[in-house]
Amino acid sequence: MPIYDSIGQQYTKTRVPDMRIVNKLIDLLNQPQNSIIADIGAGTGGYSRAIANQGYSIYAVEPSSVMQTQAVEHPQVQWLAGYAEALPLPDKSVDAVISILAIHHFSNLETAFQEMHRVIKSGAIVLLTFDIRLAQKIWLYDYFPWLWEDALRFLPLNEQIEMIQSNTQRRVEAFPLMLPYDLSDLFAAAAWRRPELYLQPEVRAGISSFALANASLVEPGVKSLAADLSNGEWEVKYGDIRKITEIDVGYRFLRATIDN
Repeated sequence: MPIYDSIGQQYTKTRVPDMRIVNKLIDLLNQPQNSIIADIGAGTGGYSRAIANQGYSIYAVEPSSVMQTQAVEHPQVQWLAGYAEALPLPDKSVDAVISILAIHHFSNLETAFQEMHRVIKSGAIVLLTFDIRLAQKIWLYDYFPWLWEDALRFLPLNEQIEMIQSNTQRRVEAFPLMLPYDLSDLFAAAAWRRPELYLQPEVRAGISSFALANASLVEPGVKSLAADLSNGEWEVKYGDIRKITEIDVGYRFLRATIDN
């Protein structure tokens, strides 16, 4: 059973697509309007719909029926049930591929990248991914140190790049995603300047690392954070972060293209 059948039941409430990410994706895709884009691991289709609104046609590929049933219908978004390792699309049937914060859930990355390459005519593969080794160790990891250890299980960025290159014969470029302080898409580190959001169960439920973690790991951090926010200790220790408008905590866009 796809993990998001169990953890993704209220996903649309907190994982609202951020237009700055949408615009960057479109910029990196560099495709004319009316192009066909495959969104792999599309979740509830937020980014599929947002990109479709900019004039593109989307195949939203997602294995979780729970996630699909939360999607808002869009005339330019066609849903396909399937896994990244066996995309339900013919060879050379799309102009480009995106995958947004999803590859860490794929069961076989090499096969997934081969499949992405197989279904594209000539355009780019654009991923949004994460490597905590590139991140500043912000306050979040003081309250939830297991998040840092958990994220170290994911492949280092250079290994992700090498795997894409070796399985697609494409050239890969990396672009940092500086997280603004007011992101609408509340993925793991998105609320870095809004600590009170991590006290909300629905916010944590939309972050797979929290949703999949044992409650015995999560609850002590939540209680400690709640206490420190209440008594002013958080502000004393970390309040300076509120003066920052954007931060690099390890998120990267990867664009894989074929050299002409």
